[in-house]
Amino acid sequence: MITYVKQAKLDITAVLELYRAVEWTNYTQQPQMLEQALANSLLVIAAFDQEKLVGLLRAVGDAASILFVQDILVLSDYQRRGIGRRLMEMLLASYPTIYQLHLLTGREEKTMAFYESLGFKAVDELDCVAYTYPTSHTNLMTLPL
Repeated sequence: MITYVKQAKLDITAVLELYRAVEWTNYTQQPQMLEQALANSLLVIAAFDQEKLVGLLRAVGDAASILFVQDILVLSDYQRRGIGRRLMEMLLASYPTIYQLHLLTGREEKTMAFYESLGFKAVDELDCVAYTYPTSHTNLMTLPL
């Protein structure tokens, strides 16, 4: 049975294993940055199978006007079991009056289908465009998009 914990005290080794398993190397190559990012996040929700960390959602924002889903990841062996959906439902339940909820992701068909099934819209469908400002520290080829 999968259990979900908000603001869980997470073992950074287990977190790094999760990120490594889904090949988000930008974080695994900078563990101190990931640890600080987790500590400074508005909300972190972890999914566990017994003691094993199998999924995680990390949100940043101001909790009133905007939330940004920075990370949502589930081990491949645990995908298609509703874990990602439950993580997102818990986020939405935590901020029922949020004005805007955003995320940035890759163009893989299964990824886009997942977010669309949750009600997300691509910004181009809303007659908008999204921009990112790559800093000198940003390697867009390794971003978990």
